[in-house]
Amino acid sequence: MKTLMLMGLLLTGAPLLAAEAPAAAAASTQSIPWNSLSPEQQQLLSQFESRWNDLPPQRQFALSRGADRWTHMNDAERSRASDRFQRWRGLGEERRALIRERWNDFQNLTPSEQERIRKDFREYRRLSQPRREQLRRQWQQKSRAERQQLLRELRERRREQRAEQRALQRGD
Repeated sequence: MKTLMLMGLLLTGAPLLAAEAPAAAAASTQSIPWNSLSPEQQQLLSQFESRWNDLPPQRQFALSRGADRWTHMNDAERSRASDRFQRWRGLGEERRALIRERWNDFQNLTPSEQERIRKDFREYRRLSQPRREQLRRQWQQKSRAERQQLLRELRERRREQRAEQRALQRGD
């Protein structure tokens, strides 16, 4: 349960779209010609047309991918996406920097670790709102030293579990 609480707290507000990350990293190193965008993407991104070629390839890729995703959303999904964007814009720069840092940390995990975190986060989200709030309060009431100790214990347990799994796979 502590792992579940920790993952929920670490990932609150962080996007969980890492499934496309390896392909995105490779694709984002090449510039995307404006005329290769669909008419729908061009319409959504029209404010960028005059400076499109000046944008870094990673930014072009992110914008084109976002516009493509937007065109495939239904009204409810668009509403949720707009709400998330407004919440993001409402965050202070320090909070956004922290979220970006956590996202980058997540991206540097192995695929199996990313999947484990996603699974834990899905479990956390299935908890009732009062239970999530209770876990959040418990975490926030801990001192920095207590939090760090808890994190060390969780890491050690994970190492032990991975060692056990490797031993089972080897047939020890």
